[in-house]
Amino acid sequence: MKRVTKLSKLWVLVPLMSLALAGCGGGGGSSGAQASASGVVAGSKAVLSWNAPSTRVNGEGLKMGELDKYVIRYGQDAGNLNRSVVVDNAAEDPTPSYTIDQLSNGTWYFTIQVQDVNGLLSAPSEVVSKSITS
Repeated sequence: MKRVTKLSKLWVLVPLMSLALAGCGGGGGSSGAQASASGVVAGSKAVLSWNAPSTRVNGEGLKMGELDKYVIRYGQDAGNLNRSVVVDNAAEDPTPSYTIDQLSNGTWYFTIQVQDVNGLLSAPSEVVSKSITS
């Protein structure tokens, strides 16, 4: 029984269920990738917002104080999210948001993971997309 108890503590956090996307330069959606223009369009941004998870994958409760940070991964290829940003102090806000600006024209894809104070990282959320047009 001790072995099961130890393993249950290793479960990763529940992936964030809802990831909302808003911002300037186009609408969200899950359409296929579009060709992107080179260069950065000033003011083109994506505003990501989500809800903090309250349970782990194994169903155990998760308190806000156990959350450490969020990792946002993004890029213009849904299969290769080659950029990332870390949002610290995850325990401070149950409905966090983050703005990624200076995005070039094209479709951008985003996913979020949460890390707890023990370093356990959740599976990525579902990928969302946003088209940026000037």
